[in-house]
Amino acid sequence: MVHPSEGEAWKHFNNVHPHFSGESRNVHLGLCTNKFNLFRSFNAPYSCCLVILTVYNLPPRMCMRPKFMFLSMVIPCPSSPGRNIDVCLRQLINELTQLWSSRALTYDISRKQNFLIRAALM
Repeated sequence: MVHPSEGEAWKHFNNVHPHFSGESRNVHLGLCTNKFNLFRSFNAPYSCCLVILTVYNLPPRMCMRPKFMFLSMVIPCPSSPGRNIDVCLRQLINELTQLWSSRALTYDISRKQNFLIRAALM
């Protein structure tokens, strides 16, 4: 598998939601997190957890480049919920749910027209 669009989950999603896959401008997103130590010292009590959204509609060579990744939030780890990261992600999930169900008016510069965009977290 070179790209997530070649996977069985993507194909199943397109079969279950043909209204979503019928519009090529709708966005497929991936969510990833990474915890790192700010001061590069294992003794420092401070670190951060990054939450990044990746756009999977792009070709494989562009999909994982930093300029096409969106930093959604930074969670400070001394006061972080640990494995219960869902508490911090609730606002992001609410916004993605809103993009899925009610759509958002967006301008397509290539076609010079407005359209209703939807987003799905794969």
